Amino acid sequence: MSASEGTEYAVSSEFYDLLQAEPDRRRAQRWFAGAAGRARHGIVDFGAGTGIVTQVLLESSGVPVHAVEPAAAMRTVLMSRAAALGADRRARLTVHPGRAEDAGLDAVADLAVAANVVGCVEPAARRALLRAAARALAPGGVLLFDPPPVGLPDAAEDLTGFGPVRMGSDSYRADVTRVPDRGVLRMVFDYRVERAGRSVRGAREEFPMWPAEPEVLVEEITQAGLELVAAPHPDLLAARRPSR
Repeated sequence: MSASEGTEYAVSSEFYDLLQAEPDRRRAQRWFAGAAGRARHGIVDFGAGTGIVTQVLLESSGVPVHAVEPAAAMRTVLMSRAAALGADRRARLTVHPGRAEDAGLDAVADLAVAANVVGCVEPAARRALLRAAARALAPGGVLLFDPPPVGLPDAAEDLTGFGPVRMGSDSYRADVTRVPDRGVLRMVFDYRVERAGRSVRGAREEFPMWPAEPEVLVEEITQAGLELVAAPHPDLLAARRPSR
């Protein structure tokens, strides 16, 4: 989960892997492992975050993998994960700091993925991401991504959170709320650490999400030079760079 630079994820990066690594890994295996196994040229992971999806891509393929991650806090965890992968997999991994459009990737992959990214960037950045994906893909290559929300809820909603997860004497959890706010959906993560039933500390971080109507998204995909194709999973969209 990452798409922005600066101080974003400075709070969440501490808790992210402890609370979300396993569900994210299982989802990445469902969504991307099969396609990664069929890749013959290369793979790009846009918004690689702490590297959970990146690791699944490396484990499922034998091709070079490019991990693009602009947020320094998340990239720090990604680099630590990469250090533990083993020399053979590290040899296939290139990490790109900065935004997708700044990575300079040109026809390096037959598969690109963007997990929990497209809805997390403002519309202009979303369009830039789609254009960067089109450039990064070789002709016939496919981008797989989960779409942004279509609209906003009428009121704030509590979602299923993460945890609790025990580590030593402490229990970690995250409560998640989504709040509509002037056309933007704000995802609020409240982190709690407890010891012997008492609060040790708490922290909060908010992330905006930008809804997009399906017809708007289709137009942006087309304008980026991609075409919608059948996706391998019902939670995903797939866009291919035409071979012609």
